[in-house]
Amino acid sequence: MKKNFEDSIDLDIYKNDSQEAKDFEIKSSTTVFVNGEGVPLDVALSNEKMNAYLKGRM
Repeated sequence: MKKNFEDSIDLDIYKNDSQEAKDFEIKSSTTVFVNGEGVPLDVALSNEKMNAYLKGRM
């Protein structure tokens, strides 16, 4: 995603037990947030759906 959106997004990856993740409800091992809002798992796991999701929020 970072390659597709270059400077349009800021990507951070944290472990579920990190300080940065403590304020979020983590429901699975793959949890993606965009602007503090959870992304549906089927979207997060699909390049095509995630591209469309991010384009719709720009």
